[in-house]
Amino acid sequence: MTPHIKAKKGDFAKIVLMPGDPLRAKWIAENFLESYQLVNDVRGMYAFTGNYKGIKISVMGHGMGIPSIGIYSYELFNFFDVEVIIRIGSAGSYTRDVKVGDLILTKSAYSESTYAELINVPTNNSTLLPSLEINTAIVDVARNNNISIKESVVHSSDVFYGVRTVEELVKKTNADVVEMESFALFANAIKLNKKAATILTCSDSLVTHESMSAEDRQTKFVNMVKLALESAWELSKKYK
Repeated sequence: MTPHIKAKKGDFAKIVLMPGDPLRAKWIAENFLESYQLVNDVRGMYAFTGNYKGIKISVMGHGMGIPSIGIYSYELFNFFDVEVIIRIGSAGSYTRDVKVGDLILTKSAYSESTYAELINVPTNNSTLLPSLEINTAIVDVARNNNISIKESVVHSSDVFYGVRTVEELVKKTNADVVEMESFALFANAIKLNKKAATILTCSDSLVTHESMSAEDRQTKFVNMVKLALESAWELSKKYK
């Protein structure tokens, strides 16, 4: 038990899916997992563990921003024997090449955040990488299930209501999309010798100003969740 997670050792699976919204974690458990149990509700950050196609899998919210996912992913990795975290979230597009509704696999995360520096994780020009092993597994599952996914550079921003233009942001970050968490997740995985990846759904475009309807968001997020679950199923052969 930690100040933020009241679970016990063994309550979490080796592989955890993490959406930002704890209510989405609840929705995933209710719609995709069998025999699931609530294992955390401290601060309303729900976590559930259940079964998916015969494997133990956990799903937990991580909140918004680098500090929030930094706390939860660190505790899962360091205190609850979690080996793999796959973040599943939304992103805004910086380019016309990434369209609303596209699925995105993060190939690197750029951030202005000092998070990695503060935990002594070196970066390459403020950029961190996910686990190649996990990304490769996700790409293979997507290919085998005819799911289209784009591998993209992600900007993990500390600011939601910023003042820079899209053109300025692209020039500085070289990113295709923006979100707010992957950089800290990758930093913790590197620090603790664990594995992490991020799958995103493009929910809006900062270029065309298009955005998903509520109905589209539900459907597209289902595709992302299914990809993450199938990837977890494949990875479970190693991480038991």
